[in-house]
Amino acid sequence: MDGFKRRLRESVQLRLSFSLSLAILAVAIVAGIFSFVSAFDEAHELQDDVLRQVAALFDRRHLPLSHPGDGGRRKDSDEESRVIVQYLGNAAAAPGDVDAGAPLPLPAALPDGLHTLKVNGEPFRVLVKTMTTGERIAVAQETGIRDEIARDSALRTVMPFLILVPILLLVVADLVRKMFRPIASLAAEIDHRGEQELHPVEEDHLPVEVRPFVVAINRLLDRVARSMETQRRFVADAAHELRTPLTALSLQAERLANADMSELAGERLLALRHGIERGRNLLDQLLTLAKTQSGPDLPRSPVSVQQVYRRILEDLMPLAEARHIDIGVECDEDAQVLVNEAELMAVVRNLVDNAIRYTPDGGRVDLSVAIDDQHVLLQVRDSGPGIPPAEQERVFDPFYRVLGNDEVGSGLGLSIVKAIADRMAATIRLGYSDKKAQSGLCVTVLIPKAHSGQGS
Repeated sequence: MDGFKRRLRESVQLRLSFSLSLAILAVAIVAGIFSFVSAFDEAHELQDDVLRQVAALFDRRHLPLSHPGDGGRRKDSDEESRVIVQYLGNAAAAPGDVDAGAPLPLPAALPDGLHTLKVNGEPFRVLVKTMTTGERIAVAQETGIRDEIARDSALRTVMPFLILVPILLLVVADLVRKMFRPIASLAAEIDHRGEQELHPVEEDHLPVEVRPFVVAINRLLDRVARSMETQRRFVADAAHELRTPLTALSLQAERLANADMSELAGERLLALRHGIERGRNLLDQLLTLAKTQSGPDLPRSPVSVQQVYRRILEDLMPLAEARHIDIGVECDEDAQVLVNEAELMAVVRNLVDNAIRYTPDGGRVDLSVAIDDQHVLLQVRDSGPGIPPAEQERVFDPFYRVLGNDEVGSGLGLSIVKAIADRMAATIRLGYSDKKAQSGLCVTVLIPKAHSGQGS
């Protein structure tokens, strides 16, 4: 009960349905009682009219009064619903069992009109009438059968309420649910939006009462969009501004390397040049991430996955050779995907670059592409340490790096891959290359076929 009260307080739809149902039930109960009482009384009035009509028939036709005891009653007649007609003056002279056909012992002094009397403990409705001949007759009927007939008639009158009220309650509940359906659709539409989809919510099809909330949501979305754009612009501008001094430092370091210096100074200069190079790589990734988080560029034509692989391998082959890593494409199958070529190259480049950097010297990196019923699968496998399942979700966070890994990096590679994959409606799966040994990283990018062309 407490749970229902809490839901009733929290849900406007449930509260409205419950209130309307109570109002309908209250009105239906009052109307039903009124209809039952009115029909009950009307049935009694009709039964009293029957007694009057019987008395008038005997008066006009001068019919003889026969008693059941003398054979005047039909054998198949209904004992309970029978109408008894007798002379009022002779009733007391012939007492007996009324059920056996004897006249009712009615007082001779009863005035004309309708009376409710108890005869031998049973209630009767009696009409006393003086005929044109001067004789007085009594037309009587048991009130038990009269009440039963009246109740049946009243129940038949109330029956439509009993049938239609539950149907009306269901109709009201369905109408209320349909009235709140635009709000549920609005919530679902906002909930399914990506983090970059900050365009205004359409409000033309919404009820007037909901539009102020939608206007407020649109204003909030606009403020969030401006804030994110300011943040992206700041990152891009900062990266551009830092490029110039880093380039100058790199040039100065190259010139300094040509000068005569001690072995210790040469080692420190080499460490300095490596640090400058890492800074430049970090700036490049920051620029890539800022561009990825900006508005999407629509693809113009399908892109060959194998062609992207070849271009990435040409760029990263010197890095792989320097570490004696066997890198290549496992299969000749190709697939055409309708995505932005620069974004796809950024995804593959970051995945392959990570695989090379985190694979031990003399290891192996394999690229492959496959097509199933719904997706084009791009896969990069390496023989490195892999990523534990507990950390596979966090590695997509910016600047997050797996604990216990000594490889130098920025922690932005997989963040860039995840941001681009979300824009392409693609899914990323992480796993082990060698499941038995639980080693090596296998990254699978599933691009929906809606974004792909015919494989060749």
